[in-house]
Amino acid sequence: MAEIIQRDGTWAFDGTTVRITPGLHRSVPLFRQTYGEIAVPLEAVAGVVYEPERKRGRLRLRLREGADPLLQATGGRLPDAADPYRLIVDIDRSGVAEYVAEEIRHGLLLDQIPKEPTKAYLLPGPPVPVSVRSSDGTVSFDGAQVRIDWADTSERVKRATGPRIVSVGDLVQVEWLPNSGYEDGFMRFVTRETVFSKLPPEKDPYALDLWGSARRDLLTALVATAVTARLPHPSVRELDNGEFPDRPRRLATVPPPADHHDVLLRRLRELGELHREGVLTDEEFRMTKAAVLRGFN
Repeated sequence: MAEIIQRDGTWAFDGTTVRITPGLHRSVPLFRQTYGEIAVPLEAVAGVVYEPERKRGRLRLRLREGADPLLQATGGRLPDAADPYRLIVDIDRSGVAEYVAEEIRHGLLLDQIPKEPTKAYLLPGPPVPVSVRSSDGTVSFDGAQVRIDWADTSERVKRATGPRIVSVGDLVQVEWLPNSGYEDGFMRFVTRETVFSKLPPEKDPYALDLWGSARRDLLTALVATAVTARLPHPSVRELDNGEFPDRPRRLATVPPPADHHDVLLRRLRELGELHREGVLTDEEFRMTKAAVLRGFN
């Protein structure tokens, strides 16, 4: 057993699994503490490095592409401090950190773990049900359906549509961008019907606009990861109608362009009804309609 215990957390390697436990100190980001312990199978690891610095060092674990739904959902956009695969190491523990890294590398060599992308997720993601309250509303996921309940501060067009419920079978992907504290973020649930629509997050009834506490809004990555873990793996592709094998492959869940016009008309009808009912002002209707049309061009 190779193990290093730091204020930032604990890494333990038993030859088959790297067990990462976040520290309980207040300096450890809320996201890491909430995500909890992660058991990384050795077959999911691409490499490990220890980076020494003057006052402290960092252990970094690099996973194989496609192995982890968290990395897939966040797309490398997690703030460095919130990255669960990074451990801050006190300078007097550098020797231990080097030993742990060397043991993991030795295990990779002995088991001849490939570095190529995986064809399935090797980590499960967070357990469900999971629910997070963000600046734009509360998003919940029970393993089968996503539900969004809007906050009082959400845009009128969102509140007018009421709670949004989407089943996993209707989802194509989850798009996630963190609230940095300087720039707003968002979490968008892309469905078969909205795959061509790119409304701004504040107007999109399938998106949470993340503009409040960056620390709290970061927790939406829990939901994004839990949903991503239950969507088809990114390696899943299909050929164009089963023919033309020389053509580029596409995601099996993306609808064909033939539905494009029908989806546009449906979105415009929904906006028209909200305008006639007085939910949207003339200006709000004009701006939202223009955004819908831009998204379908």
